Amino acid sequence: MAAPYPLAESNPSALGFAAAPLDRLDTLIQSHIAQGRYAGAQIALARHGKLALTRAYGDARTEGGSLPATNDTLFLLFSQTKVLTSSAIWTLVEDGRLSFMDKVADHLPEFAARGKADITLQQVMTHQGGFPSGDVTQATWTDHALMRRQVCDFSLDWTPGSQLQYHPRAAHLVQAMVIEAITGQDYRDVIRERVIEPLGLGNDIFVGVPESQQHRCADTYAPEKRDNSAAFRSSGLPSGGGFATARGMAAFYQMLDHGGRLNGVRLFSPRLIAYVSRNHTGESPDHAMSGIPMHRGLGPHVRGESDSIRGLGTIGAPVTFGHGGVGSSYSWADPSSGVSFTYLTNFVSPDPWHSARLDRVANLVHAAID
Repeated sequence: MAAPYPLAESNPSALGFAAAPLDRLDTLIQSHIAQGRYAGAQIALARHGKLALTRAYGDARTEGGSLPATNDTLFLLFSQTKVLTSSAIWTLVEDGRLSFMDKVADHLPEFAARGKADITLQQVMTHQGGFPSGDVTQATWTDHALMRRQVCDFSLDWTPGSQLQYHPRAAHLVQAMVIEAITGQDYRDVIRERVIEPLGLGNDIFVGVPESQQHRCADTYAPEKRDNSAAFRSSGLPSGGGFATARGMAAFYQMLDHGGRLNGVRLFSPRLIAYVSRNHTGESPDHAMSGIPMHRGLGPHVRGESDSIRGLGTIGAPVTFGHGGVGSSYSWADPSSGVSFTYLTNFVSPDPWHSARLDRVANLVHAAID
């Protein structure tokens, strides 16, 4: 049985949030639902180790009879999963079993093929590895030995370290295989045993949803067909296959917000969190993000002081950090205020509407912080 949810419940007023911006956020999301922008959504807002609010909107599923979304519904995280995968790497660094400056081939010797011998884990985690087009076949979902072979056979698209370009799948497939090589365990079990369960989030975050919990999963919709199969949900792909509730991700980011601690559990040292959540790529433009400087950390990315940033809110404090899920969601933490926030939806919306709404959503939360 999963441990109880770790955050005590409070309310926005008691935690220092202004009511009017949060009311406008509620109205904005309801208008999106009414316009058919997405079928369902969840939000969660936390501060100082307490849950200020969590709300569900619309439908988790619309086909075969509608199913209303609730606060217990699990939404597909897409690339928000990346920070969960990277957090398992962080645990191995703090165990002394790994260094961010290790070469990947130190742990996966076959990875040296095709000119990849000198690529460091730090380059991979900051999307500077040079193989953004790398991917694996569906057969690897249940065969991680095959996954390792396919990952090690990735080809370079450009010289490692020479530029910044988001690796949508490849970077975290590499991290997953490093986790397995070091621990001898399935990376999904490592994430659960070393990160999710110690935080008391075993009922709220899954990288690989067991069959017994899949009835809680929202279907995901998009202009093109999405995979809502049981096989996909159980696969827990390290780059984008996690599922969670908004309250679960808001609690996870509370831990990051508070230097690696949550509800008396010390998962990471403050120095580790400070290192992985700082800007490692300066103002280098990300060639997959319309040239926006994404200020990559070793897992999340950072608001910084650029005019433009993706998902974290234009008016967010420079230290705000987080990660999004393609066309659908974002989670972030603001260490300057102790606030964490998660916004999840079940439709993959294209740009420019997607990025514009993310900015409005995040800015309303930032505007509520007193």
